Amino acid sequence: MPLQGFCWFLCCRQGFSLLGRDYGEKEEEESFELRNKEDVTPNGRSPAEVTVSQPTLTANGTNGHTVSGVSAEMKSLIIERNKMGLEEEPELLVKGWLLREVRGNWIKQRRHWFALSQDSLDYYSGPEKGARRLGTLVLTSLCSVIWPDKQTYKQTGHWSITVYGRKHCYRLYTKHFNEAVHWACAIQKIIDTKAPVETPTQLLIRDVEENKFNPEVVEHIYQHNPILKYTQCPLYAPLLPFPYGSLEHTYHSGKGYGSVREEAVKLFNCLQQLESAREPVPIIQGVLQTCLDLRPLRDEVYCQLVKQTSYTPAPHTAAHLRYWQLLTCMSCTFLPGLTVLKYLRFHLKRIQSQRPESEMDNYASFISEALEKTKCRECVPSWEEIQMLMSRQEMLCTVHYPGPLSCQLFISSHTTANEVVRMMQQKLGLQESKNTFALYEQNALWEQPVAGSALIADILTSLSIKESESKSQWKLCFKLYCLLDADSISVDSIEYLFLFEQCHEMVVRGQLPTCDEDLQALASLRLQCLMGDFSTHAPCPPLDELYPGPMLEARVVVSLSAPQAMPPCQVAAQDCHTAQRFPTGLLAGTLWSHTALAAHKQKVEQDMRLRSRLKEEAAAVMGSILERWKDLAGYSRRDSMAAYLTIARQWSGFGCTLYEVDFYISSTGSFSQKLWLGVAATSVSLYRQGEAEALESFPYGQICSYGVSDSNTFKITAGDRDLLFETTKLTEIMQLMNAYFSAIRRQRGKGEDADITITESTGVGFHHLASTHKHTLLELPSHPV
Repeated sequence: MPLQGFCWFLCCRQGFSLLGRDYGEKEEEESFELRNKEDVTPNGRSPAEVTVSQPTLTANGTNGHTVSGVSAEMKSLIIERNKMGLEEEPELLVKGWLLREVRGNWIKQRRHWFALSQDSLDYYSGPEKGARRLGTLVLTSLCSVIWPDKQTYKQTGHWSITVYGRKHCYRLYTKHFNEAVHWACAIQKIIDTKAPVETPTQLLIRDVEENKFNPEVVEHIYQHNPILKYTQCPLYAPLLPFPYGSLEHTYHSGKGYGSVREEAVKLFNCLQQLESAREPVPIIQGVLQTCLDLRPLRDEVYCQLVKQTSYTPAPHTAAHLRYWQLLTCMSCTFLPGLTVLKYLRFHLKRIQSQRPESEMDNYASFISEALEKTKCRECVPSWEEIQMLMSRQEMLCTVHYPGPLSCQLFISSHTTANEVVRMMQQKLGLQESKNTFALYEQNALWEQPVAGSALIADILTSLSIKESESKSQWKLCFKLYCLLDADSISVDSIEYLFLFEQCHEMVVRGQLPTCDEDLQALASLRLQCLMGDFSTHAPCPPLDELYPGPMLEARVVVSLSAPQAMPPCQVAAQDCHTAQRFPTGLLAGTLWSHTALAAHKQKVEQDMRLRSRLKEEAAAVMGSILERWKDLAGYSRRDSMAAYLTIARQWSGFGCTLYEVDFYISSTGSFSQKLWLGVAATSVSLYRQGEAEALESFPYGQICSYGVSDSNTFKITAGDRDLLFETTKLTEIMQLMNAYFSAIRRQRGKGEDADITITESTGVGFHHLASTHKHTLLELPSHPV
């Protein structure tokens, strides 16, 4: 018996003796009152020796530990205060008359005398000595204040402040703005001076951490503190401290969240529903989504799950394994804070030692490994991923590459884009290539590179969301990223196919400036490569997959806008102004209506004429392409690709990536027409759209710095010139330039002989190029801003 008493004194605080009550009783509030770390009670005992209040309902329905004449909230004070009059109060910091909102059948305001002390905000029946105290709001570090706002003043004619406490919320009003601000400042100052408070769960976690090498003590802690163990009862307050009336949820008000404290209690209810749910995935997704939106709840859910997986009555049943499955999904989605992480690791090791070779042991092992790799996710895991995690398996990912071909890879929740790129290179035999590759999100009209550190599970989830929103097919593609050495690519290699397909994509987008004859020749070579020799029975692809649509439209628009000869009478009529032919007055509105109707009719006719001309022009171009295709009889697929790329290489900018930009002529904001910014292996060039010759080219050796100037402006400094570009592809341009500079460094012997390296400047988003600093490699590529 003395040994047991000594262990209890060693491992548990006397204050938690009440926590050993029957946890199955109906509880009025399972908040297990919060305690300040540094407070000392009036009788000289430390906080560890103070009895912890745990309000419960006894069998006869009365409160198990009532204190006569003291409000429920006053029981939670470490320094208990008896009911006293105004003259007996400690030093008051602020006092005065305020209106307090009272909610009943209708909202009304009552006038009270308020007094702010170092511990609480009280209100009385009046300012005289001996006035009756009507209410108290105890101030702790978890209280919060909402400052006065104009909207409330416009609605009520009063300036309002709101003070949130553990059990009470005071909405106070005054007609004077300065007075409202003075009260708000004073209350906030008191709150800021309060020591942080901790819940019993936090204190017990600390006890467990301090005694983790003493199994007997840890077992004693668990046995005498039901708050750490599985329960079927609801939770009435969070296990961890959250600010009262927290406003963090307002950023997600459109999703219907309450306060963080309310959501924490709701989440525990969701966890308990897992046991009886026929389909657990929607509940798991809902919990993960809430944790994604409300970051402070992540540690709370981890603590709740550790609680529900400790001393479970039937741990091997499918219902109770649901907690382990959710814990698995959490561990692959979010990392807890350091304190909770240590507690979680201890819990997993303890379960593995207690129940070896069990399903819980398998889950604990899987979670421990996941915690070593997990990064914070951007998306909630998909239905498929959750099902795979519940069974501790990997999922299949389909990656497309030029051809069109695809392959399937096994990935986990932690697989990054860089890892998939390496797997694809190995699978396709591209490890020795001098060029670099990347993954792209792609649909029929748009694509963007995927960040190297991006999690593939997040990318797949975002693609499925985009598909449901846009009704278009999205896919993950493996493509050439930096074309560093096109000449060394063998014609018989799969890399040559990559080059051919990506070159054709540029042609169809209208980004290969060449004459119409060459475009038709390229289209016929494309047909020969795809279909073989001409045949009237062969299904022919549509023109927009062979020939640049923008080029066709531009030709038709130019032909329609060309001036046509007009009769002299019509010319004279045009020279005569409407204002001279019709007087202004009552008919002016009618004339304007007639003019608008005529303009609308003319626009409709122009659109019909444009569509008609487009069909005619498309038919003519397609006929010419087919005639050229007939002349290519006998060309093999290899010969067709080689001839195609021979024509494309005639452009001096072959191999560069083109971005549409607005080029600023001066710093005052004026800019020229839209240009192409071409980023290549050796230089950055400017092109007029559709023109083959570069307006200006800047070798990387001349570039001093580059980076994002503001939200939509990219800046390049070359010599004494600053070039400003407005574009939506800021990050893509920057990361591609980073990739090329990195390749230059690698090719020059890791920088020893290089005269160009990259160092990060103190300016956000800018890279300065120098010859003396070591290169800092950034993440390649990245999502656009």
